[in-house]
Amino acid sequence: MLFDMDGTLFDSEPLWDIAIEELAHLYGAQVSAEVRLNMVGRSVDESMVLFHDGIGQPWRDAAASSAWIYDRVTGLFATDLVWRPGAQELLHEVRAAGLPTALVTSTNRRAVEVALDTLGRHNFDAVVCGDEVAFTKPHPDPYLRAAKLLNVEPADCLAVEDSPTGVASALAAGTRVIGVPNAVTLKPMTGLTLLPTLAGATLAALSAATV
Repeated sequence: MLFDMDGTLFDSEPLWDIAIEELAHLYGAQVSAEVRLNMVGRSVDESMVLFHDGIGQPWRDAAASSAWIYDRVTGLFATDLVWRPGAQELLHEVRAAGLPTALVTSTNRRAVEVALDTLGRHNFDAVVCGDEVAFTKPHPDPYLRAAKLLNVEPADCLAVEDSPTGVASALAAGTRVIGVPNAVTLKPMTGLTLLPTLAGATLAALSAATV
């Protein structure tokens, strides 16, 4: 089973909001809600291009802004991560069932290592981070890499995602996908099973829903 992190396992988008709004303020600007939503699910490097364009400062250095954001978010991950409803219980059920499990995220390894203190490293057989693949979500690379690391076929995997970008990545890789919208609405599409929440969701129910 393959899990996205931000917005799926953790309600962490508000932490990214804090960092992004603080950086915009540092640059003497404000970021619109539309621009912020377009950033959800993307790598920070890609998001910074959208961010700079959105605040009217396209000349800003994306790498410098990314580094600032990651410094701030990594600190917040150490103290303020909150599980999304039902996510922790589902992850524990998956592990108790002995299923190969991977974390597949666009966030970089440095921040993910901090998040794993809360997630539990023992809960994942593989971890794929945004700075460890040639192309991040919505490209299929992250999910293809996760399946390869688990030594399973993508078609035999069930991915859990919250964003259009993540859903597109998982579907392109050939996995079945459970979509649990958070910050951004998900549209119905072939291969995607939508749920309003993971609260009360069981492994058996999810498997049956995606057959």
